[in-house]
Order: sequence, then structure tokens, then C-alpha cells
Amino acid sequence: MCSVKMAALRAAVPLLLGLCLHCAAAAVPLVIWHGMGDSCCNPMSMGYIKKMVEDKIPGIYVLSLKIGNNMIQDMQNSFFMNVNDQVSDVCGQLAADPRLRGGYNAMGFSQGAQFLRAVAQRCPSPPMLSLISIGGQHQGVYGFPRCPGESSHVCDWIRKMLDLGAYTQAVQEHLVQAEYWHDPLKEEEYRKYSVFLADINQERGVNETYKKNLMALKKFVMVKFLNDTMVDPPISEWFGFYKSGQAKETIPLQETSLYKEDRLGLQEMDKTGKLVFLGVAGDHLHVTEEWFDSTILPFLQ
Repeated sequence: MCSVKMAALRAAVPLLLGLCLHCAAAAVPLVIWHGMGDSCCNPMSMGYIKKMVEDKIPGIYVLSLKIGNNMIQDMQNSFFMNVNDQVSDVCGQLAADPRLRGGYNAMGFSQGAQFLRAVAQRCPSPPMLSLISIGGQHQGVYGFPRCPGESSHVCDWIRKMLDLGAYTQAVQEHLVQAEYWHDPLKEEEYRKYSVFLADINQERGVNETYKKNLMALKKFVMVKFLNDTMVDPPISEWFGFYKSGQAKETIPLQETSLYKEDRLGLQEMDKTGKLVFLGVAGDHLHVTEEWFDSTILPFLQ
């Protein structure tokens, strides 16, 4: 009887080892968040990205975030649902997903990138391991030169609202793009009344929890489009912005007070190699599959 048990145990060991090796090599899950006017599952955008990643990394779990009950609501919410409420909704989705308990990588497209950074700063459980920002505007925007897809009429209305009063309570509470509107000519108003961006960028004081949580990232990758006609200023995609008090000269992240005072830990992250700045030729969110494979995929594997 003993010899039979030993034989069965010897037969099981290779199988158990194989299962353990498979577990160790399991791909880190990926969470993606779309940009303005897009939705979680558009087969021409996020649906395509999701399938491409799944094809390139066998077995990976990819969650494309949906804010609302369907794709139409998701698209509408990218314009009109308070960003802080969206971030809270996403934090709930992530916490309730058992496949993310061990941690996940995150990849945000355009405004989805700064929204995911807010998730990293506010909701450390489950842990975000690395954040990849594809054209995100981390210092905000001061203009909407061009709109995506078929949303031009919506953006015309957005411009009118921003002109009327970007920092009024009604506009801040109900217009997504106003919540990361950064007027370099009205810095005091921005710091005082911006309900989203000024908070996550520590403009009203240092929240040590935000700083600690962001610094926990292994990598924070920022992709800037070198021929961007949609983001103003494009350097916001590398966390730079206009020099305060005017809207012509821009400065890089390293010359901003946010970096010099290290309110978010970005200076420390930069020194330890956690910040990665990538530039790619082309307009906003225009990338090739070849570029994605060679440049972005290694951060997901």
C-alpha cells in the first residue's frame, strides 16, 4: 500500500510543479480606460486594443472599463459625468473583481490616463503595478483645437461652456473637460475651484496618501504624440505645461513647481527610473500596431 502511495505521489509531483510554474508565469491583468467620446467596447478603438493585447499575450485578462449600463451611456459619461464619481465607480469595479486581487497594470487613453492616475492615487487596493498613459493630459488642457470622431458638435458646446465660466460650480460639476481645464492666466481660480485636476495634482496642499500611492507604481509611462492637434498644450502629455501667467511658452515637468517641490513624488520617481517619457510621431492616439508591439507591449509582459 505504501509503495502505491509513493508511486502516485511521484506521478503527481511533475503535474503540481507544472501548475505552479504556470501560475508564476501568469500574465498580469490589464485595465484600460478610453478617452473622450469613446466607449469601452468600440470595435474600432478599445475593442480592437483589447483583442490585440489578448492575442499577443495568451491568457491575459483585459478589463475595458465601462461607466454606465451600456456603450451609449459610457460615451455620454465621458462628457457629462463628474470625474470624481467616475473614479469612485471604477474603484468599486476593481475592488469587486477577484481577478485583479493580485494587482494589475493600467493603460489610459487620452483623458482616461489622468483618470487612471487618480485611481492609483486614491484606491491602492487592488494595487496598480504600472500605469501607461497614452496621450493623457496630466497638467490639464487650455483649449480644444479639434475633437475626436463625430463629437465635433459636442465640443463646440463644450467650448462655449468653458468660455462662459470653466470654474463655475455648475460647469465643474457636470462637464468632464472643465474638470481638467487648466487656465494659466487664472491659476488662482484653477487651484481654488477645479474639482478634479487641482486635487490630484496637489494644488491645494499635499495629500501624503496620494503621494505614497503614486510612488508605489513600478513604472509610470507617458506617451506624447509629436504631431498632436487635439491636446493644447501637447507637453501636458509629459506632465509639462504653460509657464504660469501666459499661454505661449511651455516648460517641461522638471521645471514645474509640482516637480521641484515633489508634491506627488514625481522627482523621486524620476531619479529612480520609474518615469518613462516616450514620443511617437503622429496625431493624437494615432499609433501603428507595430509601434504598440515594440514599445508598449514589453511593459505589459
